[in-house]
Amino acid sequence: MHKLFEELDYCPTPIGPLSLRRRLDPALKQDVYEILLGDDYLMTSLFTDSEVALGKEGVKACNGDKLDIVVGGLGLGYTAEAVLAAQKVANLLVVDYLAPVIEWHQSGILPMGTTVANDPRTRLIEGDFFAMAKGDGFDPAHNGRTFDAILADIDHAPDNLLDARSDSFYQPDGLGKLARFLKPGGIFGLWSNETTDQRFLDRLGTTFAAAWAEPVQFNNPISGQAFHQTVYLARKEI
Repeated sequence: MHKLFEELDYCPTPIGPLSLRRRLDPALKQDVYEILLGDDYLMTSLFTDSEVALGKEGVKACNGDKLDIVVGGLGLGYTAEAVLAAQKVANLLVVDYLAPVIEWHQSGILPMGTTVANDPRTRLIEGDFFAMAKGDGFDPAHNGRTFDAILADIDHAPDNLLDARSDSFYQPDGLGKLARFLKPGGIFGLWSNETTDQRFLDRLGTTFAAAWAEPVQFNNPISGQAFHQTVYLARKEI
């Protein structure tokens, strides 16, 4: 039996101390994995519905097959795993700013083990997603490479950021720079911990040919309380 609580890893990063924790939930009688940045919860294995929805809905919105996908933000891996579940995905680049997160997946310490890291379609890239979006793109081996979809799950919401470096990304100019790396008709997807914000949909509409929200609702398995989150999707002009 696992310990009631265990800190599996702890290390400093450029944006604060990062920790991976595992605790045994007595009500559910299962292990819960949590990633924290300082005192800020980044992700928990207890709630993964919206992370999975980002991967599924992002791929579903793409046209054609043999898709090339980017996921910004690896975390516990549920968005990347949902992308890889689609047979029409040919290549997946996952960009994460924090090297320890990539190492967790490579070592198999997380609930899904090495499922994402060892899939032959996957490349895990240590890098700043936001700097890449306004620079030369997401593939260090191929500047300017375009993709069928770019899906991001990094900040809590477009106006609730982990740190100030990403603020300009969510503005029309930043979104326009990201769109350079989408193929015609390509999809941009964004996870948000909050309910749909019409102001952000309007911002997406200034850059993309179409923009819409996919609300995600799920219940806390312990309290039964309903949670409401959002997956934003936008399509580049064909």
